[in-house]
Amino acid sequence: MFYADGKLQYPVRVERPNPVFAKALQQAIGGIEGEIRVCLQYMFQAWGARGPSKYRDMLLNTGTEEIGHIEMLATAVALNLEKAPLSLQEEVSANPVAGSVLNGMNLRHILSSGLAAMPVDSNGVPFDCSHIYASGNIAADMHANVTAESSGRALAVRLYNMTDDPGMKDMLSFMIARDTMHQQQWLAAIEELGGAATLPIPNSFPQEKENTEFSYVYLGHMTDGSIPQGRWSSGPSMDGKGEFSAAVSEPLGGVPSLAPARPDSGAQEGQTSKSGIGGVVGSVEGAIERKL
Repeated sequence: MFYADGKLQYPVRVERPNPVFAKALQQAIGGIEGEIRVCLQYMFQAWGARGPSKYRDMLLNTGTEEIGHIEMLATAVALNLEKAPLSLQEEVSANPVAGSVLNGMNLRHILSSGLAAMPVDSNGVPFDCSHIYASGNIAADMHANVTAESSGRALAVRLYNMTDDPGMKDMLSFMIARDTMHQQQWLAAIEELGGAATLPIPNSFPQEKENTEFSYVYLGHMTDGSIPQGRWSSGPSMDGKGEFSAAVSEPLGGVPSLAPARPDSGAQEGQTSKSGIGGVVGSVEGAIERKL
């Protein structure tokens, strides 16, 4: 059960409404780096969490906080739209508010939402949940969460640098700070779980069942045989269970061979029998030989 008191987590004020910036803010709501994404990611991780309840509780608390961030951003979008022109016949100028229709305002803010935020990104594409990761493995999920907060913080910084509105900078400064904390808390959870000892994930799978010949070798695929040297190509592995090495990748398997197509599969006759395939291959080989 969720409760709300109707108050924003942090003040949201807009001194100079800018409908174009409202469009940019939509990325922080419904973009793949946005708050809907992390909110649902943390919630689904929590709802499926097994093991110590503190991880479930931590995820639920943070997911609930992200609902508040969506509310803040939705409020910011609405405030930036308050003086948007409602008609293409209205006077337009170089002023970012009056000229917003020509300067890149999202017309759906007029046509679909009545000057309010929507669950879409800055291009108006609806959020589709395709970047929500909840694996059921707490270590894997924590690593995914660090990545989510890192890309979200990068977005917030770009939005901060995009606006000169003091109120928007103040709100984004708060959100950037919360992204800092969330990155730290997920890393702290990884450390509590064992840090590098959580690797490889899942660490519950007996590693001796791997083909260990390939567990810690960096494979190069450059045609000149060169290998980029770094921490990943020599020295002890990050989990302390092996030694990094490097090698040029070579094909270890043969050419794939599939059975003929089924007669009722809609394929050509030459695809439905081995003899037909052989005939096609033979004719191609013969043509190549004659050309040579």
